[in-house]
Amino acid sequence: MTATHSPRRRDRRQAFGDLLGALARSIDRRHDISLIRGTFEEMLRRMVPVRAVQLREAGSRWLARTDGATGRGAESVALEVPGIEPGLHGQLEAIFDPACGLGEWDFQVLGVAAHLGALVLEIERSRLQLSRSGLYPAVRPRRDGAAPLIGSTPVIQALRATIERVAATDFTILLEGESGVGKELVARQIHDLSRRRNGPFVAINCAALVETLLEAELFGIEDRTATGVRGRRGKFEAAEGGTLFLDEVSDLSLSAQAKLLRAIQDLAVERVGGNGTHRVDIRIIAATNRGLLPLVDRQLFRPDLFYRVSGVDVRVPTLRERKADIVELAEYFLARHRSTRALRLSTVVNDALITYDWPGNVRELERVMERVVTLAESDVIGLDDLPPPVRGWHGTALGPSFARNDTLRVWARRYVRLMVERCDGNKRRAAGVLGISYHTLKAYLRDALDDAAAAGAGVAEPAASEEADALERVGVETPQ
Repeated sequence: MTATHSPRRRDRRQAFGDLLGALARSIDRRHDISLIRGTFEEMLRRMVPVRAVQLREAGSRWLARTDGATGRGAESVALEVPGIEPGLHGQLEAIFDPACGLGEWDFQVLGVAAHLGALVLEIERSRLQLSRSGLYPAVRPRRDGAAPLIGSTPVIQALRATIERVAATDFTILLEGESGVGKELVARQIHDLSRRRNGPFVAINCAALVETLLEAELFGIEDRTATGVRGRRGKFEAAEGGTLFLDEVSDLSLSAQAKLLRAIQDLAVERVGGNGTHRVDIRIIAATNRGLLPLVDRQLFRPDLFYRVSGVDVRVPTLRERKADIVELAEYFLARHRSTRALRLSTVVNDALITYDWPGNVRELERVMERVVTLAESDVIGLDDLPPPVRGWHGTALGPSFARNDTLRVWARRYVRLMVERCDGNKRRAAGVLGISYHTLKAYLRDALDDAAAAGAGVAEPAASEEADALERVGVETPQ
């Protein structure tokens, strides 16, 4: 007798097939393995009419749920997820409304899913062990092309030490620093060094959040909340087991800050259209390019939110504060494009890069190196290959002398003349400032008569005062 299968059974088989297919795609080495748990939870939520599904490993911060934590009018069922060792079991929890009509088949699905969850957790553990042994890259290639934390100055070494200390905790972190210094890079490194390294890193640009869609973006939305709306997870849920990075938190409006406050305080979210909250196991890192305390004083930032995100503050230094790292960073950016062009920096370009103030910090330096790779005519980068703002006064002071092929002695004669001028004609004081004898100074001044004769023949030289100003702007000190 041939068995007949109802459409419901066929739908069940299709749903399990979709779940297994999604898990198989998540295991692909080209994808981030930390996404496999979120994929499992999302697919299971589509199969069973529950409000939320959460898979947790042993030792999870929220493994033990307190009474009433499921939200108003909601119930939950928790199933043990078996492990290969007694201490490695996990938990699969489903939160549902009593009126949702869960049947025997739904509970059977959850029971089977608990065994699949064991496979998911074991895959995560195995991948983490391979990462630690160096057999699998612990940090996936970044699509944003961000540079690693390069530099050897004391300030960057202190930053690395701070990152290692804060990564060992689960506390909320506030990163402060100018635009372009690499705050997201620091946040990623904190995540990669923390116990959450195997979980997702979810970044949100708070300045780009649309006010009317903020709650749906952050907290998610339930199915059929409005016509044509499909349910989806928000950023808080997407970061489950990992790190949520709130970039430029100072740009949030006061109303948006109020909505964010409760979620940060309780680590609990309620989807738009939902009727209960549920906890999330995440670590929050906030970042700002403006000091939050002055904004609090001007009533542009909520004090209660400030005290929630502040406390463990990490300042990311500007490029001006670590100028000795500039050349190392520039060479790193050039090396990343070595397959396109093999270029090297000339000494005068190194000096110009160090002299420039870099208001756009590391991001600006990266863009400048990309311009150089694109437009440089020679394999050795010269001063003219840099954009005018970067050449700046360095080019004004050195460029004309390079064009004239001036010798070092010619430079010395000009420098002696401007020093004498700055010392109000007092030659002995000028000799003391220059660290040379009075007779040597007079010899340089006699040679200057030849320069004057050359200028009379049509070889013009800059005035001493003009050259002094230019030299000061490239870092040459002159007496006042």
